[in-house]
Amino acid sequence: MANNQEQFNAFHDTINATKNRRTTLKKNRDALRDRIRKYFKENHSDYIQPNFHWQGSYAMHTILAPIKDEEGLGAYDLDDGVYFVGESQDERKDLDWYHKEVLKAVEKHTTKGAEDNAPCVTVLYADGHHIDLPIYFMVDGDDHPQLAHRKDPWMYSDPRELIDWFSKECGKKTMLRRLVRYFKAWCENINNEKDFKMPTGCIMTMLAAEYYKNNADLREDIAMRDILTAMHNALSKDDGFHCWRPTYPYEDLFEHYKKTRKEKFLAELKSFKDDATRAIECKNPHDACMKWQKHFGDRFSCSTAKDEDEDAQAKSFSGALNTNSRFA
Repeated sequence: MANNQEQFNAFHDTINATKNRRTTLKKNRDALRDRIRKYFKENHSDYIQPNFHWQGSYAMHTILAPIKDEEGLGAYDLDDGVYFVGESQDERKDLDWYHKEVLKAVEKHTTKGAEDNAPCVTVLYADGHHIDLPIYFMVDGDDHPQLAHRKDPWMYSDPRELIDWFSKECGKKTMLRRLVRYFKAWCENINNEKDFKMPTGCIMTMLAAEYYKNNADLREDIAMRDILTAMHNALSKDDGFHCWRPTYPYEDLFEHYKKTRKEKFLAELKSFKDDATRAIECKNPHDACMKWQKHFGDRFSCSTAKDEDEDAQAKSFSGALNTNSRFA
């Protein structure tokens, strides 16, 4: 049985965002917060002042170093929630007002500017990354905030609760964060190579947590195979294609997937599951590694994987011991 843990370790070092990069992103986030605070203090001092809560992959500590584009830039996608907490629902203004005012606050913050999208205001940076600013209103004392989403106005959404859930999951499932990074890197590679959109990082995080198996040997290649197998077995069943959000509002994140997108994702999942099984059963570490690389892309390097069968290695090692024993 081939062991590619060494290649998984190197792959993780490649895809995991560096400490310096995370520090830069945090500085950008803090500068944006200061700018928004200053704008509302100067222009709307008589209204609720904004608070903030970091969310998404940075907050969950699963952020990846993205695949670079043709210009050598990486498209980091970060999220920082802007919260307006009032004393009553009567204080909530029109949805457009929040979008327009937050956009005014940040539109000149970078040379690339900012844009107003349906779920959030997005600030663009010259190095290729961007920060999304979803806007929330909630009444002080309420359990959940409402998102100012243009297509689904004032939908209930609580990323803070999701972060707490994931942190607890990681406390019970020791490899979960690393495995989530692998699943997200797989989706990113497919998105980069093919003509359809894989599930979001949020969905893959929930699926990885749901189908996680506690592997006593702590080998990540085996853990990946087991999750892929359990995930495919469940999602491919009749009426089994669901991803239920584990926190409020508990909706099915696959609800709006069209048939074609569902079938393409299941096909990719099956292909990866089958190759992961073959890789674990393979006797040649390099051949096994190539099966992983097929799905992870070139960033999953096989240069360190030995190109010889394990049986041949064992036989050679046994022969060396026998030869040396004659001179003992």
